[in-house]
Amino acid sequence: MGKRIVLANPRGFCAGVDRAIQTVDTILRTAGTRTDGLPPVYVRRQIVHNRHVVDQLAARGAVFVEELDEIPQAAGSAQVPVVFSAHGVSPSVQREADRRGLAIVDATCPLVSKVHREVLRFVREGYEIVYIGHRGHDEAVGVVGEAPEHVHLIEHADDVERLDFAPTDKLVLLTQTTLSVDETADTIAALQVRFPWIELPPSSDICYATSNRQAAVKLVAEYADCVVIVGSANSSNSVRLMEVAREALAGRGGAYRVDDADEMDPAWFDGVEAVGVSSGASVPDELVSGVVARLRNLGFLEVDSVEGVEEKMHFVLPAALRKRQGRSV
Repeated sequence: MGKRIVLANPRGFCAGVDRAIQTVDTILRTAGTRTDGLPPVYVRRQIVHNRHVVDQLAARGAVFVEELDEIPQAAGSAQVPVVFSAHGVSPSVQREADRRGLAIVDATCPLVSKVHREVLRFVREGYEIVYIGHRGHDEAVGVVGEAPEHVHLIEHADDVERLDFAPTDKLVLLTQTTLSVDETADTIAALQVRFPWIELPPSSDICYATSNRQAAVKLVAEYADCVVIVGSANSSNSVRLMEVAREALAGRGGAYRVDDADEMDPAWFDGVEAVGVSSGASVPDELVSGVVARLRNLGFLEVDSVEGVEEKMHFVLPAALRKRQGRSV
């Protein structure tokens, strides 16, 4: 058997990412020419955490801003459309957009929105919430912002010791959707030792796509000597995939994350017979194709795949966009 590539399935776009990108794409395709000279759409933060996707949409006219105060005021009664990214926003951002009279199109992933709703429900019921997430990540910022005085963010098991709750406190756990199942298991175990009465959410907040991609990468690692994960550095789920691959390889080879094929180092593949390839949930498959083509040039001519869970999830476009189009999707 010659040198080969082992592709993970599923990989790439999840339903939430696909919905967010389609949202901006639809606005760009259907927007008429504005008389005030403003662009067809603004997007707060990266619509998804992949620089190639963002660059492609920007080249078509979308303008990405960090904060809403970067968006100019439209003249008269005209509204400037602004899309909220797949990662969600805090209520303060929603209020600021309303105050400025912006036309909001909320592309928050429905699974992230579920966690926002859980925060509000548990706070109404008198709970303190321990939230496992990455400090500063857009998704975590939005969720904590729902009730910052009641949501206590931790990142690792070591952070559990600094929490202080009495046995009379109603306590529940929620998590960022893009974390590693293995990573959260250690933190959850530490929480349950320190606070045995802590309640788990009704169902795992780690989304189906994250779990499925991690399971597929573990399977790929059984057949590969090293693994390449395609995804941007600020993509939480892509970074987690690399870590899952590294753990699954157990020292048999390296696990690497690249934005695209240009970042690959041929030295990684010295003495390697099989390279596993997967990608984060915000990565277009064309970038994976580029990695495969580069590996073929390096002598990895056979391409196999391992099949995990078949994904059939689909999310409709945001309600504000469906209303603008005057139809149901």
